[in-house]
Amino acid sequence: MNKKLQSENVGRLFRAVLTLRTEEECYQFFEDICTINELLSFSQRYEVAEMLREKKTYLEIAEKTGASTATISRVNRSLNFGNDGYDLTFRRLKEQEERKEAD
Repeated sequence: MNKKLQSENVGRLFRAVLTLRTEEECYQFFEDICTINELLSFSQRYEVAEMLREKKTYLEIAEKTGASTATISRVNRSLNFGNDGYDLTFRRLKEQEERKEAD
């Protein structure tokens, strides 16, 4: 974890996010706290990460998402050398989908 990122304010923000219970609540909160462009950038990075995990090429990713090669490279670096945050969410979403299919 990045020590520069850790602070009481960031911790309080993360605790606030963890109180959100539904996708609709997330829309409400993130529309208030982020600009539209910030939120679209976050979602673009997440889509890029998913596509990189699916072994798509930079060209395929850039064409589908509109992301620059710099953004794709940054996300790829996070996937390979980061804190495994993307992988954590991918795994949990997959588990969630499998539980729904089993029901």
